[in-house]
Amino acid sequence: MIIQTISVAPIGTNCYILACEKTGDAIIIDPGGEPEKILKYVDDQEYNLKYIINTHAHFDHVGAVLDIQKAKGVPFLLHPDDEIYLEPTVFAESLRNFGFFNVKPPKVNEYINADKEYGFGKCHFSVLETPGHSPGGVCFLFEKEVFVGDTLFAGSIGRTDFPGGSMPVLMESIKSKLMTLKDNIIVYCGHMGSTTIGKERVFNPFREYWV
Repeated sequence: MIIQTISVAPIGTNCYILACEKTGDAIIIDPGGEPEKILKYVDDQEYNLKYIINTHAHFDHVGAVLDIQKAKGVPFLLHPDDEIYLEPTVFAESLRNFGFFNVKPPKVNEYINADKEYGFGKCHFSVLETPGHSPGGVCFLFEKEVFVGDTLFAGSIGRTDFPGGSMPVLMESIKSKLMTLKDNIIVYCGHMGSTTIGKERVFNPFREYWV
């Protein structure tokens, strides 16, 4: 599997473009902004984009979804418990709180189902429900990687002071869904660099909550 990380404005969100080496089929995870940058990479690589799928629906992770949908005609997948963030008044308020404007929320085409296996080309992944940063937060687990959005960071965890966030719920999600994975699983985060489950199990300052 090919993994391309593109850091996008307005606040350095990691957008991931994943592609099957054998077929050229691809998906996008968390396109938070700068759709032209994301689309250029997809077009330059001549990928066949299948869908957009998000770990959660905060504005800095969905800001480019609508423009990519318009350009490629692909569906947008999201957990139903996060759709509240895409309601126009809620979305606009979250933008104003961070000093941003003129971004429109996308429409969800399909709800993510944690009981279903997803794929593109020859690549397959499962969904881990990990609420806490947001009610419908999810992670995407492949054989060697997990894409965690803002659930877990290298040396930190996701914020829980936004509406719908909960520290106890997030700690339980990390403990029961992520810290049960193998140490060598690479963790691709929603911001900043990647890490591994093993590193976070040992060195994360919040580790007391999941040991």
